Amino acid sequence: MSANLIFSDSLSRLGTESAFIVLARAQQLAAQGRDIINLGIGQPDFRTPDHIVEAGIKALRDGQHGYTPANGIPALREAVAADLNRRHKVEVNPDNVVVVPGGKPTMFFAVLMFGQPGAEIMYPNPGFPIYESVIKYTGATPVPIALEEKNGFAFSADQVLSQITDRTRLIIINSPANPTGGVTPKAEIDKLVEGLAAHPHVALMSDEIYSNMLYGGREHTSLLQYPEIRDRLIMLDGWSKTYAMTGWRLGYAVWPDSCVDHVTRLCINDHSCVNAATQYAGIAALNGPQDAVHDMVAEFDKRREVIVRELNALPGVRCADAAGAFYAFPNIEGTGLSSKQAQDKFLDEAGVATVAGTSFGAWGEGYLRFSYANSTDNILEAIRRIRDIL
Repeated sequence: MSANLIFSDSLSRLGTESAFIVLARAQQLAAQGRDIINLGIGQPDFRTPDHIVEAGIKALRDGQHGYTPANGIPALREAVAADLNRRHKVEVNPDNVVVVPGGKPTMFFAVLMFGQPGAEIMYPNPGFPIYESVIKYTGATPVPIALEEKNGFAFSADQVLSQITDRTRLIIINSPANPTGGVTPKAEIDKLVEGLAAHPHVALMSDEIYSNMLYGGREHTSLLQYPEIRDRLIMLDGWSKTYAMTGWRLGYAVWPDSCVDHVTRLCINDHSCVNAATQYAGIAALNGPQDAVHDMVAEFDKRREVIVRELNALPGVRCADAAGAFYAFPNIEGTGLSSKQAQDKFLDEAGVATVAGTSFGAWGEGYLRFSYANSTDNILEAIRRIRDIL
């Protein structure tokens, strides 16, 4: 007799991250002998710097094999606080830092804290798909913050503030942004923070995972720099993008006092603690030389200029300047293809993996995400192949 399992209704509301589906399809085609250029996955194509790797190895050899505190080892939380002071000129209590395995646990925990049926949570659209996925999972109502090309894919503070209701519990913002590469100007952030004074019931999660990756002389504005909202701000950052450590699974967030005990209990219930050796590698990353970071960002900047120029030269395509992260988000409406059609056509016919804009929300229709975390030669060859089929 076959099993007849009855699953929770909430599972049907849980989405996915389409970049990994595209990656799997690209790898399948490559295994069949196809020459595939992957501009889909958001992963630096650099190795983790050697001194970080050696720190992780040393930790293992030194016997760092056991459980660690649920919120992270004290030395790592202190290193995070010192790094935030260097980069953002802010004072952070290490006790407010909670280390987790990557960026997604912070997103999940923040939404679990505030999301329930009847609540509203605002999130960027197009935006990282996990935001909307976990909002729906909790039964809360997802309220999109439309990011438009005409605004450089920056959010409008007036628009965000106008959407707040007495049911709004959390606002999620992301700058520099995935998938658009958009960076919200400081003036808009100032206006948002000022307007939030009238809504003391609303928490804020600022996803700043790409905070080291801005171009064209732009500077990052961290929400930590606004003391008037520190008592309701969750600031997410981590090591994956800055130090090319995606597979190490190491991230953190700065939480307000009222949330620290709650998130620590969620950590204990979910994953107990983060891998011990990885945390020592994280200390080496923050305290060690930053030359590799600067070199990587400089290389991304060169690729950014190439891909934006080449995309704008394609028939039926226009591409706004990519201000941050390592993504370009061209408008492909002039090709006559939908986002999904273009994604599939470029992969199947040109051997180029990209991600449909609709993978990041309804406002992504008419766009594709290109990751320029690949070599300049591969980027040029990918655009040549796309030009041939267009």
